[in-house]
This record gives sequence, C-alpha cells and structure tokens, in this order.
Amino acid sequence: MTASEKPAPHPLFKLATELGPLVIFFGANAKFGLFVATGAFMVAIVAAIIASYVVSRHVPLMAIVTAVIVLVFGGLTLFFHDETFIKLKPTIIYALFAAALGIGLLLGRSFIAIMFDQMFNLTPVGWRLLTIRWMVFFAGMAVLNEIIWRTQSTDFWVSFKAFGVIPITAVFAMAQTSLIKRYSIAPATDEASDLERGDITKG
Repeated sequence: MTASEKPAPHPLFKLATELGPLVIFFGANAKFGLFVATGAFMVAIVAAIIASYVVSRHVPLMAIVTAVIVLVFGGLTLFFHDETFIKLKPTIIYALFAAALGIGLLLGRSFIAIMFDQMFNLTPVGWRLLTIRWMVFFAGMAVLNEIIWRTQSTDFWVSFKAFGVIPITAVFAMAQTSLIKRYSIAPATDEASDLERGDITKG
C-alpha cells in the first residue's frame, strides 16, 4: 500500500489518539494517584497505537518510540513502586529525539520526515534549519521536564505533562510554518523515501 492509498484518519480521531492517553493519565492521577495513573496510561497508549493502526494501517515512528518508552518506564515505575521512573520518561524521550536529530545532521540527513511522518519536502538548507530548531526544542523540553519534576509537586508535573506539553509543542510547530514555506520545493512523491526527502548534503 502506498502513502496515497493509506486511509486518512479524521482529524478528531488523530487528536483523540494523541490526547486521550494524557487525559486518562491526568484523570486517573487526580482520583487514584500516580501509580494507578501510570498503569492506565500504559494501557491507553497501547490502545491508541492499535486504534491508529486499525484505522490508518500506519503508525508514525515517533508514536511507536514514545509508546515503547512509556511501557518500559511505566513498568519500572510499577515494579519498583517508584514514581521517579515515569517522571524521567519525558526527559529520556526528548533527549533521544534531540540526539537522533543531531546524529542525522552529522550524517548529512534530516530525520524530521521519519520522526514526524511528514509529507512536505524542503531544500537542503530548509531541512538543516528545521532539524536544528527541533533538536534545540527537544533538548530544551528535556531540561524543562527535569526542572519541573525535581522542583514541583507530582500533581503539578502531571498537569504540565497533560495540558502544558502539547500546547507548547503546537505553538513551536506552528512557528516553523514560515520556514517551511520559505524553503518548500516540489511536493514529496510516494517514490521518494523519507531519507531522500531529508537530504541536507546538497546546497
């Protein structure tokens, strides 16, 4: 099945699979505490991945990586009954994404197309600039998560994770629109691989 043949999920469905697990995490924490919330979050994120695949026959790599880390650190949280693991999870995810983008730059590739499942195409300069921006953003979010969970209450951290991270990310993503438009070239085709679209070695 080519990219053009993949069923396009309704925007509300996509929003539900992205926000649903976080809302469940927040609600369960408010009523039952962090450990029950962690278990509920693990179940919800697996359900979201399955639902996404059933509807669109495709799951973005970023979502898969996030789900794996949630299951690993959520499992450690429940096994050791230590909330530190689940609080470290966002830091690990952001640091991994930042590192992956940095490694891609060193290899002359932008991994943005793979990580975010994007369909646009940019000039080499555009890919490079967009990758650097997202790399810095992820590194900053890793630091921010560390500051919040180490200095604030668990309830505040959960609230920030559920209702702060997505708006911050959305605002940052929208702020990249002008860069994408400025360096956008011919639309990516099904024949072009993600790595070909992310080539930053030319120009």
